[in-house]
Amino acid sequence: MKFLKYPLTLLYRIWFYILVLVPIIVLFPFILATILSEKTYPLFFKIARLWSKIILIGMGFNYSIEGDEVFEDGKSYMLVANHTSMTDIMMMLIAVKNHPFVFVGKKELAKIPIFGFIYKRVCILVDRSNSKSRYQVFERAQKRIHQGLSICIFPEGGVPEEHIVLDEFKDGAFRIAIEHGLPIVPMVFFDNKKRFSYTFFSGTPGKMRAKIYPIIETKGKTLEDRNALKQQVRDIILQPLLQDLK
Repeated sequence: MKFLKYPLTLLYRIWFYILVLVPIIVLFPFILATILSEKTYPLFFKIARLWSKIILIGMGFNYSIEGDEVFEDGKSYMLVANHTSMTDIMMMLIAVKNHPFVFVGKKELAKIPIFGFIYKRVCILVDRSNSKSRYQVFERAQKRIHQGLSICIFPEGGVPEEHIVLDEFKDGAFRIAIEHGLPIVPMVFFDNKKRFSYTFFSGTPGKMRAKIYPIIETKGKTLEDRNALKQQVRDIILQPLLQDLK
């Protein structure tokens, strides 16, 4: 049966991209209507959650979220999690039910046909090789926070190599959280790498677990505290990942 592995995983990958694009095409009139104005972003967020469910269910991922959502209305948060898969975006959208947030993501994804058109209008884009672009992220995040939205950043700054459980964290998420007094919500995605990693010939249906950990307050902290805060959050995410490998 080994000779079937590569064609089957290839078909599975193609199926993923079909599930990503077809709902966007079908829902495009509604998506377009909700991305033309920042005021209608909460409506777009609901469509994005529906899109995520279609993909995860269609891929055969039996997802579960542990931990209660305790977000206060009208309050912004910094959402952080480990980054291992393209499905991390969908799991984050599923995990946070009724509290719209904005992703900070790589500028390169805006080049993807159809998806990129929407992506660059609803996300805060960053070119990590450009210091000016990184600075502009803070300005754009501030604007979205003032609109009552939360911010989601994968603090590893990218997807680490397969053998790395959790890469070192960048400063950005913690600087923004401290400067705006945003509580930090750590999350762990346990199975996303196993289910659908960035290795092309890989991927299987199965369980996909996420856990939301207690909120960490940042009020009263200064930028001098960011390294300690960064390490605290990284430890919270790393320990359950290591435990799960045993």
